[in-house]
Amino acid sequence: MYIDECGDQNLETFSPTFPIFTLCGILVRDDKVSLLEEQVRTLKQEFWGDRQIILHSRDIRKCQNGFEILFDLDVKRRFYEAVNRLLGQKDVYVIVCCSILKEPYIRQFGKLNDVYGQSLSFVLERAIFCVDNQCQDESGRISAIVERRGKREDRNLKNYYGQLIEKGTYWVTAERMKNRMTCLDFKWKNEDIAGLQVADLIAYPLTRHVLNPQSVNLAYDVLEPNIFMENGKLMGLKVYPHQP
Repeated sequence: MYIDECGDQNLETFSPTFPIFTLCGILVRDDKVSLLEEQVRTLKQEFWGDRQIILHSRDIRKCQNGFEILFDLDVKRRFYEAVNRLLGQKDVYVIVCCSILKEPYIRQFGKLNDVYGQSLSFVLERAIFCVDNQCQDESGRISAIVERRGKREDRNLKNYYGQLIEKGTYWVTAERMKNRMTCLDFKWKNEDIAGLQVADLIAYPLTRHVLNPQSVNLAYDVLEPNIFMENGKLMGLKVYPHQP
């Protein structure tokens, strides 16, 4: 499972136009990892040749840090078509994510909670639900890779992960957590991890959908079939606190 974020976890000050934090995970089967890596590599070679480029949603939207080529509208059209083909394919990855709405969250819980850690607990729960559906025995094991943020932040998250493994959550017992999770590892964005870049591309349109579910969001339409479903319910997209 590759995990990336959209927005920041700051509850003290945040933009009223983007009052949200999303933690997005994608589950990729072991036998599909090399395929995903090859597809990301092929996409980059098509548009940049041998130049090293890290796919980053914000840079793409702002046409910066190598994405200046997208000022050419024909290149931009072809690039987005290629990204949609990559993200729209079936049976390669499954999305499990959590979006925290900051304003109702603060009203209910205050400003001192660790929304990143809480989001991680929801993402791990849904990852385990998903793997449980596919593996009735203990053969399905999840190793999680998270984008690095800094020594202190990574240490705090590692500690929080350890607590989840030892204590479990409301819905997942510690034993079940230990049976499914193997490790939590950290990688820098510039280490060129394909799964982290795909998670980054997915996180923003999911977040925009949560903020404005009625607005046109073609990227979300591409992604929605890959969100974890259970009994006809969209289980892989957790919005917290739940809004009526």
